[in-house]
Amino acid sequence: MSRAWILLAATLLAAFGALAKDDKRPPKNAKEDVEKIGERDVAKGVNLYSIEKEIALGRGLANEVERNSKIVQDPVISEYVNRLGQNIVRNSDAKVPFTIKVIDNDEINAFALPGGFFYVHTGLIRLAESDAELAGVMAHEIAHVNARHGTRQASRAQITNWLRIPLIFVGGGVGYAVSQAAGLAIPLTFLKFSRGFEAEADLLGVQYLYKSGYDPAAMVTFFERIQAQKKKKESGGLAAAFGSHPPTGDRIKKVQKAINELLPERPQYAVSTSEFAEVKAQLARQYGPTKEKSDPNKPQLRRQPSGGTVPTEDNGGSGKEKEEEPPKLKRR
Repeated sequence: MSRAWILLAATLLAAFGALAKDDKRPPKNAKEDVEKIGERDVAKGVNLYSIEKEIALGRGLANEVERNSKIVQDPVISEYVNRLGQNIVRNSDAKVPFTIKVIDNDEINAFALPGGFFYVHTGLIRLAESDAELAGVMAHEIAHVNARHGTRQASRAQITNWLRIPLIFVGGGVGYAVSQAAGLAIPLTFLKFSRGFEAEADLLGVQYLYKSGYDPAAMVTFFERIQAQKKKKESGGLAAAFGSHPPTGDRIKKVQKAINELLPERPQYAVSTSEFAEVKAQLARQYGPTKEKSDPNKPQLRRQPSGGTVPTEDNGGSGKEKEEEPPKLKRR
């Protein structure tokens, strides 16, 4: 056999070997096509809410959240989380602007309201071990908003309601949803989704994570950690809405399958940065260690109220106090 034929045979074998290793398949529809992110409509389905009404509804619910929560004002933490989230939004199918804030709460939770109002608990940041893991949870929640799961689910409930009562008593869709939010609690319609919607958010979210440059496998590893938290004797601080519908083994397998079959390989991914480590360190400095809810009698350090006074270091216990200096943003 001539040398040319040997080279040709080797080339063909290498090509066939590469094809055998490549288990990617063509996308079945637009929702599986990562190349069409931003150009596709992922919110198809019955929806009684216009985009404008959805934003108005979300704003009202967001006001309720912020009246009853402590929003983190520290720029190192809040700006980082917002920037991380906005990067995912830019690489998603978003049709509304997002407002992203951090809540000082040790529960492991994140939730996005209709219209793009998105909240991340400090407990979730503490549990994450990398930028990519935190980004994975945020991508999942952003997917819920992009697919309009909240108002689509509320629309289904409204239609069911119509079938049960005389039409003369039926009010507008927004009025019905807001009435359910009366008091304090955000209705579970907007926080706890059907299995189908959760699976769709997983599929879209892992694509957004990939498109944003992060390792998509981080979504799997963090969901596995959430699942482990749920299996512990103590809930480990999982929020009620988050913990009652954790990522199941079946969902995790489907995410891994989507990674293997739909996402083209990349030479490298973003996983974690020194900035993420600084954010976690800042959390510890500003808010102390995670509060142990399992021991209510354990003493805890009380934070000084904003604008209050603190004892001077050299007053010798005389009771003299000085005004607390406001925090200053350090330039990098």
